[in-house]
Amino acid sequence: MFDKTKQNVLGKTSRIVEDTIFTGNIESTADIRIDGKLKGNISCGGKIIIGPQGEIIGDINCQNIDVEGKFKGKMEVKEMLFVKTTAQIVGEVSIAKLSVEPGALFEATCAMKNTSNTKNNEPAQTT
Repeated sequence: MFDKTKQNVLGKTSRIVEDTIFTGNIESTADIRIDGKLKGNISCGGKIIIGPQGEIIGDINCQNIDVEGKFKGKMEVKEMLFVKTTAQIVGEVSIAKLSVEPGALFEATCAMKNTSNTKNNEPAQTT
């Protein structure tokens, strides 16, 4: 009677709480908050938040992400990466927009892609 694949996930957030260690991959259309430790990959159609006690070792693919904790791996963000003062990011990052607060550790190769003006991975034209 109801199509469960088309449920509205707005306002819902999946969580890995403090003192939890999760090993494996996560796929979600909802937002995800990590306050524990994750060893694995995340594919998220929404926003990821890595809390101050959160730690991820693996690959991330998402729309937006706020990082207050630790991340090590490859990250592909379609829109905005916001790096807070307490964040530690090590690895490779591919993003559209970046904001880094003073005091954050950002040891990553960074590729910025203008998704609104880019076709077939061609650089955006400027005048």
